[in-house]
Parts: sequence; structure tokens; C-alpha cells
Amino acid sequence: MSTEKTSPSQHDGDGTAGRPGRRTPLIIAAVAIVSALAIVSAVVLGGDDKDPAASGVVQIEGTVEKARAATVLDRPFTKPDLVLTDTEGETYDLRERTKGKPTLIYFGYTHCPDVCPLTMSNIAIAKKQLPKADQDKLQVVFVTTDPERDTAASLAKWLPAAGDPSFTGLTGDFSKIQAGARSIGIGIDPPKKEKDGTVVSMHGAQVVAFSPTTDQGYVLYGEDTSVEDYAKDLPKIIKGENP
Repeated sequence: MSTEKTSPSQHDGDGTAGRPGRRTPLIIAAVAIVSALAIVSAVVLGGDDKDPAASGVVQIEGTVEKARAATVLDRPFTKPDLVLTDTEGETYDLRERTKGKPTLIYFGYTHCPDVCPLTMSNIAIAKKQLPKADQDKLQVVFVTTDPERDTAASLAKWLPAAGDPSFTGLTGDFSKIQAGARSIGIGIDPPKKEKDGTVVSMHGAQVVAFSPTTDQGYVLYGEDTSVEDYAKDLPKIIKGENP
């Protein structure tokens, strides 16, 4: 979960964020993330240092591999049953509108100082590397965790700048949004205004990928996922395959 503290003075009218006041990562989703590591070790058994073979020096060498960005879930999530409002002010049934389509879902807010715009930007850049047909298939849905400030109009202005004009932005009743997030293991709390006027918002920073073949959420990405990670995995996700 990402904790972000923002002040009204840090943002201009279009929701552009300034520098974060504080940010503490908290993990809510009960998902085990597996990292692949290679070990470089040397065991010295004694002898002449100038002649490794004669002295009995055994060297085991390997390369350190980057941990996989994607976590493939053993028990996929069911797509949230959310009926909210899109950036055009129209009713948007998440399950119905994304049925049978590769879909990435992220819960965040437009006043987020760092993680939210970076995540949207990384996905947008990776998406542009796909063939046009695959770009058209991929659905990216941004659900606000701050619906009081994130109106349909503000989402419509923010999303194209932070990510891509094709991304879907959704707003609506906070309790519905919170329940939908929790159904896929993401915790969010209502934004809280402190005495000094700053606004504290807490939300999980995971992206969940849903298969076009089963409509189940089977892949989880953390906030450190790079453009290269998404670019490598998206072609498989679009086909409904494990990355």
C-alpha cells in the first residue's frame, strides 16, 4: 500500500502533483512474491595462492538475475463487480465492458505525487510498443481512490497526460470502490485531511492483469514494475498466457 501526503498548495488546478510530503510502502495483498537469485561463492581449501588448481581453490560463478516483475497467482481474482462513472459521465459496468478483453486494473488518484502517474506512464509507453491490433485490444482501467476530488472531468484531463487517451478512468461512490479494490486484494482508505490542510491518502499500488480467455485476474505487478517489464509481458497477457 502506498501512503502519500499532499497539500493543496502542491498542486495546480488541473491536479498536477508537486513533491510528496511522505511516502511509506505497506503491502496489503496476501500474495507471495518469488525472487530468482544466483549465488557467487568461492571456497578456499588452502595451498599456494598463486596456483588455484594446486591449492585446491574451488570457484563457483554465476550471474545475478533480476527478479521477475510479474507474480502469477495460484488462485486468480474474480473481476470486481463495479458499476461506476467514466470520464464522459456515462455509466460504466466494468465486468460487462471489459468482458473477453485483456485488462489491466489500477486503483489510484490524480493528486498522487509519484506512484500513480509513473505507473500510468510506464504502461502507456509499453503499450505503444505493441502492434496496433494488440494496442486496440488492451484495456487499461484507472479507478480513483479519491472520488470527491477526482470527478469525471478531472480524470478526463489527467489520464491522457499521465498515461494514454485510450485509458478508462472511473469515479463514483467511495464505498463501492473500496469494496471492489478489496475483492482483488488491494486495500484503500478514504483520503483524510489533517489540521495543516494536507491530505493523506493510502492505497495499494498493485496492477492486476485479467485474462481475455477467463476474465480472471491472474497476474500481479508491484509499483517497481518498469516499462521494459510491461513491454515484455503484455504480448502474452493479451493472448491470455502466463508471462
